[in-house]
Amino acid sequence: MSKQEKTRRIEELNHRLLALKEQKRRLDAEAEELAEKRNSLNEEFKRLKAEVQKLKSSRDEINAEVKELKGQRIQLKTEVAQKIKELKNLQSEIEALTAKKPSRSFNALQKEVEAIEWKIQTTPLSLQEEKKLVERVKQLEDQISVYRRMEQLSQKKLELTAVLKALEARAKLLRERIIKEAEKSQKIHEEMLKKAEEARKLKNEADSVHKRFLQAKEKAKPFLEEIKKILEEIRKLKEEVKAEEEEERRKSEENLLEKIARQAMDKLKRGEKLSWEEFKILTEKGTA
Repeated sequence: MSKQEKTRRIEELNHRLLALKEQKRRLDAEAEELAEKRNSLNEEFKRLKAEVQKLKSSRDEINAEVKELKGQRIQLKTEVAQKIKELKNLQSEIEALTAKKPSRSFNALQKEVEAIEWKIQTTPLSLQEEKKLVERVKQLEDQISVYRRMEQLSQKKLELTAVLKALEARAKLLRERIIKEAEKSQKIHEEMLKKAEEARKLKNEADSVHKRFLQAKEKAKPFLEEIKKILEEIRKLKEEVKAEEEEERRKSEENLLEKIARQAMDKLKRGEKLSWEEFKILTEKGTA
């Protein structure tokens, strides 16, 4: 291949190189754009994932609280059931005593006891009479004790009823709180699922973009390889052209020196004076 052919070949390769570099530049730009989009999607995915985790923690905390509240409610229901049972037992005992209630009222019985006791204290009585009156007081006290027991049970019933109402009110408040917290947990759970779905879609999109990024990088590889080959070929051709030019320059210089040497010899033969340059050339050639 002549130097001219090599020069034309270098020009052709440079044109081809420019075209390849432009194609590779477009692919690199596409890859860079895809990488930026992928990175942006991944950052958004991380943000959503963090939000999902935060929502899950909130939901789990509320669920734990609801579980604790349900445990308290179960305990309250057990207490309520126990108090209801006690109240029923009290009512049964009160009803049983009511059936045994004396025909005379409490006040009437109490007044008779007081009158007998006053009589025993203020009236001279025989032993037989006193004994009879004491026995009567005992009988009356037995009847009065029924009223007293009924009063005790009625008071206990009132107290137990108050405790039962308080327990039922607490149980109602717990139920309302459980419902409220459970609804809150459900809303958070739904929001968490929504965010998780968004995150899943973003991750899929990011993976898809990353796949396209890899494809763009893969497409650029053949162009890069060809660019390297062309650059290497250009380098070799330029070196060859340079070497040829160097050889041409060397031969040209040699020819010039030969010409000057011949002219100098002719001058010597004619007895003419040589210039320093002519003398130097003849000396280097060993003819002076």
